[in-house]
Amino acid sequence: MKYCGKDSKDAIISRFSNHVSSGKADFLKSVGIDFVFGRRQGPYVWDATTSKQLINCHCNGGVFNLGHAHPGIISVLRDSLEELDIGNHHLISEQRGILAQRLSELLPGDISYTVFGVGGGEAIDLAIKLARGYTGRTKVISASGGYHGHTGYALAAGDEQYRKPFGPRPEGFVQIPFNDAYCLEKAIDETTAAVIFETIPATYGMPIPHRDFYSFVRELCSHNGAQMIIDEVQTGLGRTGKLWGIEHFGVVPDIMVIGKGLSGGIYPMSATCFRPELETFFHDNPFIHISTFGGAEVGCPVALKVIEISSSPDFLEHVRKLAQIFAEGFAEIKDRHKEILVGFRQLGLMMGLEMVNEQCGPVMSKACFDNGILSVYANNNPRVSQLLPPLIIDEETAREIIGKIDNSLDETKRFLNLS
Repeated sequence: MKYCGKDSKDAIISRFSNHVSSGKADFLKSVGIDFVFGRRQGPYVWDATTSKQLINCHCNGGVFNLGHAHPGIISVLRDSLEELDIGNHHLISEQRGILAQRLSELLPGDISYTVFGVGGGEAIDLAIKLARGYTGRTKVISASGGYHGHTGYALAAGDEQYRKPFGPRPEGFVQIPFNDAYCLEKAIDETTAAVIFETIPATYGMPIPHRDFYSFVRELCSHNGAQMIIDEVQTGLGRTGKLWGIEHFGVVPDIMVIGKGLSGGIYPMSATCFRPELETFFHDNPFIHISTFGGAEVGCPVALKVIEISSSPDFLEHVRKLAQIFAEGFAEIKDRHKEILVGFRQLGLMMGLEMVNEQCGPVMSKACFDNGILSVYANNNPRVSQLLPPLIIDEETAREIIGKIDNSLDETKRFLNLS
């Protein structure tokens, strides 16, 4: 290969440790997960210097919804490189306009405007800025245990562990328990600019909200003049069996944020999408928010192809069929693991294995790795192991994953003396 595996494992790790992150390198070596991405194809990744193969059930939080090196995505990028480059964010862009128009045709309700970014945190920052700027208010309500990114307002809206080392949280940010209608009703008032939730909070262990929770959020926001922001960075683009996770709950937010999977795993892209009345905020100063690389023109055809694939009825039906296979598979094995497995959280292929204590998640991550599965525990709820396989896997691979998870649960029980 031209780029992967040019050096020994020790040399690769040493260079990374000396020039990128010594802490990360030391930690991964200490737990025996010193895996270096090498060859990658479909749902599989191989270590750059060994024959170790993993089924990627982490998918970088949904970046690889379509697997690695999707031929249709790569073909579009190659064509795009022949004609396009980054473009200029100060000027009118044909490519951004085409992509935004297609999104408007697929987004819920009357959401019809989009501002593009590079990553989810940047897109969340804009969503909160827009809500505050449009309403003239400051309070932002989010969920404790949630995660929206590591930058700016996104960090302020997320869990305390990510922001505490950097000083006090900016004024106006309030957190309540997720899926708690009573606490939300107590917190929201005439000073509230926005209520922001991840449709399914992945880093909090993928709790599935009550069916009527988001309709209640919508009602409260409308009554109090607050903007409802839905973070679809991980749940969007087919992950839940519908194009957008919020569709399961039958409501239309004011602002919706998309990221990760929009890249096709190839070109960074995120989007802050909003109703037309919010666009009026930009009339006095259309340059109040800019992103040099956001919506890079060379990446727009890539995102357009991602949307084409992800919105196909056949594709979404495939996701739903796979979800049923996983549901049936875990129903079959749960009795064998009653000492450790206490719940299976699922909406489509957004899945979490709920276990008995916080030691289970980290141990399960290592057991999965040893069994050929890349899966991580939910950092804000270590009792839960995340399971996010690529949406393009076939039924045989789905059953293989279930079998490997079955073995990993056995090993985790043995290690923790839970058998």
